[in-house]
Formats: sequence, C-alpha cells, structure tokens
Amino acid sequence: MNELITFGILSFTSFFTLINPLGTMPIFMTMTSNLDQKHRTKTAKKASIIAFLTIILFAFAGQLLFNFFGISVNSFRIVGGVIFFLMGMDMLQARLGKVKVKESEIKSYVNDISITPLAIPMISGPGALTNAIVLMEDADDYPTKIVLIISILLVMILTYIILYSSSRIIKFLGETGNNVLMRLMGLIVMVIAVEFFFSGLKPFLISIIEATN
Repeated sequence: MNELITFGILSFTSFFTLINPLGTMPIFMTMTSNLDQKHRTKTAKKASIIAFLTIILFAFAGQLLFNFFGISVNSFRIVGGVIFFLMGMDMLQARLGKVKVKESEIKSYVNDISITPLAIPMISGPGALTNAIVLMEDADDYPTKIVLIISILLVMILTYIILYSSSRIIKFLGETGNNVLMRLMGLIVMVIAVEFFFSGLKPFLISIIEATN
C-alpha cells in the first residue's frame, strides 16, 4: 500500500509539474478572450479531455507508436517548437483573438485551438507524454497502473478548473489588459518555442557530428 501511495504522489506531482496548468492559463486567457463564458468553458473542457486521452494513449502505446512510425521524442519537441513559435508570432501581433461574426466560426475556432495548440502540445507536451511512457513501464501490476491513470485524471481535472477560473481574470483585465497580456505572452511563448526546438535539435546535431568524426 505504501508503494502505491508513493507511486501515486510521484505520478501526480511529476505530471502537474510537466503539464503546468498555471503556466498554460495566461495563454488560454489570451486565446479565448473574445469568446463568451459558454464557449470558453467548452474549450477548456475539450482541451482537458483530449489531453487526458492523448496521455493515456501514449502511456499504453506510446513506445510502440514511436517505434512503429520511427518517431523520437526529440522530433516531437522540434514540431512543438515550430507550433509554439507560429502561435507566439500571432500573439505578439494580437491576431489570436477572433471576431465573433457567425456561430459556426466560433465553433470552428473552439475546435481548432482546443486540439492544437492547447491539448497538444501545451497540456500534453513531450515531457508529459514521455513521463507517461516511463511511468507506465514502471507500473508492473494492475493496481499501480490504475493509480497512474487516477493521478493523470486528477491533474486533468485540476487543469480544467484552473483554465475555467481564468474567465474571472479576463473580465478583470478588460480588452486593453488582454491585448497587453497577449503580446507579453507572445514573447514568452516564442522563447519557449526556441527552447523546445533546440532541445529537440541538439541530439540530432550531436549524432551527426559524431557520425562524421
């Protein structure tokens, strides 16, 4: 029982740290600042559910998928860095806010950002997916696997609650505050993108240099 509790605490804390919903919240706020409460809540819920399913999928089959398609975690980091950089440029120019014209356009926007970049790669990023694969390999019996799944579920519920609560902050900031925050977060996201990109590119460069020597 003590081993299960220890594993559960390890799983919860590692996933919460890697997913970092508090860090995701400002970006979520800027991307949904022009949505009403209903669609903002829907976006947070859908992103959390998709991220949960993605992490569970990689926990059980991530290593097989990586090996089957010949994909490495570093490749995932490079792609995530590119996505983050493009998103950061849009945020820097305050282009992420959609003008509410038609209901169909709002639904399309909610569907787009809830999947990418919110669910993937912001919530279920390379770190979280790698952590899921490693911890699932360490879980050598069914009770431990169940504890791992519950830990991931709890982190996703907390992530949803944190994103949902951002609505109050949006109302407090107003339109000017949201635009300032969007540009500020755009810079931060672009820095994160560079870190993601080069952390994924570095192992490839090292292997190329070693191969040529």
